[in-house]
Amino acid sequence: MLTIGKKEFWFVVGSQHLYGEEALNEVKSHAQEMVDSLNKSGKLSYPIVLQEELAVSADKITQIMKEANYRDEVAGVITWMHTFSPAKMWIRGTKLLQKPLLHLATQYNESIPWATIDMDFMNLNQAAHGDREYGFINARLGKQNKVVVGYWENESVQTQISDWMDVAVAYNESFNIKVARFGDNMRHVAVTEGDKVEAQIQFGWTVDYYGIGDLVQVINAVTEEEVTALFEEYRELYDFDYGDYDQATWEAHVKVQARQEIGIRRFLEQGNYNAFTSNFEDLYGMDQLPGLAVQRLMAAGYGFAGEGDWKTAAIDRLMKIMAKNENTGFMEDYTYELAAGKEAILQSHMLEVDPSLAANKPKILVSPLSIGDKADPARLVFDGKAGTGVVVSMADFGTNYKLLINEVDAFEPQEAAPKLPVARVMWTPKPDFHTGVRTWIETGGGHHTVLSLNLTVDQIETWAKLVGLEYVTIK
Repeated sequence: MLTIGKKEFWFVVGSQHLYGEEALNEVKSHAQEMVDSLNKSGKLSYPIVLQEELAVSADKITQIMKEANYRDEVAGVITWMHTFSPAKMWIRGTKLLQKPLLHLATQYNESIPWATIDMDFMNLNQAAHGDREYGFINARLGKQNKVVVGYWENESVQTQISDWMDVAVAYNESFNIKVARFGDNMRHVAVTEGDKVEAQIQFGWTVDYYGIGDLVQVINAVTEEEVTALFEEYRELYDFDYGDYDQATWEAHVKVQARQEIGIRRFLEQGNYNAFTSNFEDLYGMDQLPGLAVQRLMAAGYGFAGEGDWKTAAIDRLMKIMAKNENTGFMEDYTYELAAGKEAILQSHMLEVDPSLAANKPKILVSPLSIGDKADPARLVFDGKAGTGVVVSMADFGTNYKLLINEVDAFEPQEAAPKLPVARVMWTPKPDFHTGVRTWIETGGGHHTVLSLNLTVDQIETWAKLVGLEYVTIK
């Protein structure tokens, strides 16, 4: 399973020397209590670390932000204006900050203590005052910071913070996404093309090409003992469906995929790649189009897309990081259901549907593939899960990249498809089928997508803003 290193978020508290040492000590006490409580809540994806020195001067703020940039484990900064913190102090540090920023518009106390409130209380607890000053300078600087508003102990506020944390971690990890392209793009297909240099500048993605022979050499070096051991793992995890094949022939076809899985994983690990593409038109030296092998690697956290679509492979890896590799994977629009009141889209691919989306125990099936001109490949077959999710697609429009975002309602298929030898996912786009499909087509959304039943539209939009990416959300 692909993993990322330890991550944390710094909690920086804004104030100023005007209120005196006693007031500042109370600010520190409140902040420590809040951070301890938030970390113990179990609602946050990553821990918060309080910066003990308050942000009370331009020099201190600049020092904190520079250190946050330098520390790889720091995925972002959360700021809280306990009191009024003059915004000119924040200019230099905020301009230097290269990590995601969240402005938590909250206060220590939930309600105004009308029976005891006095000017001392007002001076100390004036987040409503400080939020406006701080918000102005972030807007003036064009900072794409997130603003979360509400009482810090409320579950909804903590959920918003946690969702932003997942995006912030993915933003940082995006600069570590490396895509290995095995072969080139599918011939004559437009949407899989794109400017790789611009993608590295804007998103941090490294995209490298390899001839299929480079991969075949690694696959051919896999030992029989390794293949047998992995095949036994398959036996433990999946149902075996022999279909019309005799057992020996069926197992031989499945073991080709086991050999490919080991070889592809080894190749990726040696080059520190965490995403890859294949292409059914470029399989010289391979016995089968990788199917089961790709599905298993996606389940382990690797980003993937077919037909050489490196952009979707990178987006897949990015969203898997955000979603912690749960219920998220590469998808392709295939067939419409147009019966009135039942409109939906059947999502699948030739072989490579991510088993993290499986609603039932997958089975291994061997079946002919009418394209690629290779031996019958093995693949995992299952039905997709139900749930509200988000689907995205990115395309290069020549002058800029554009991201298409659509919320969807996924549902488990209600009818069997005994002659369909691939996994299937069903969904209806929002706000309704006709609007969703029409707007997707009119706006230039591609046929390759990434679906997540764990992420939200807001999280995808937050990432797009961080990287300056044009996006269209279908509503």
